[in-house]
Amino acid sequence: MTLAAAAAHPGFLSPTGIEIAFVLVGVATLGAALITVTTKQLVHAALWLVVALGGLAVEYLLLTAEFIAWVQVLIYVGSVVVLLLFGLMLTKAPIGRSPDADSENRWAALGVAVAAAAALVWVVVDAFRTTWIDLDGPAHGSTEATGAFLFRHWVLPFEALSVLLLAALVGAIVLSRKRSKEQS
Repeated sequence: MTLAAAAAHPGFLSPTGIEIAFVLVGVATLGAALITVTTKQLVHAALWLVVALGGLAVEYLLLTAEFIAWVQVLIYVGSVVVLLLFGLMLTKAPIGRSPDADSENRWAALGVAVAAAAALVWVVVDAFRTTWIDLDGPAHGSTEATGAFLFRHWVLPFEALSVLLLAALVGAIVLSRKRSKEQS
């Protein structure tokens, strides 16, 4: 391969700016996720979860999947985390350090997390080992194609998720009302 051909096709050792940004945002997102699961303050964990989910949205933007990025922001950052914070407020969860947040099973949890991550990586690599993306062909990740696929094949899971979130909110309200009746 000539020097001009090598310059025309950058390889692994010459990353582009988007690839560098992808790695940096990925490291920041991983750090926020680790802080989310290791902090002993529930509200701080919810706020770090916002950072981690926002980092995933930025990763989707860097992959030019704008529709999925905005869905990530609207559904997960906007709805799920707000529902989690409302649940914390309605159940009168402790705002500061919570000794109940640490179950002393950190090593077992770490082992399960590493095993689950290894299994997930193995399944994904095995599933897509022979799959190649034609980068010169037409774009398949457009908003129209993604929306049509999601609403054709994934309507039932979306509805099930909305019912689950509604049940969690109703459960938090019921729990908070029972405690206030017991106190009076």
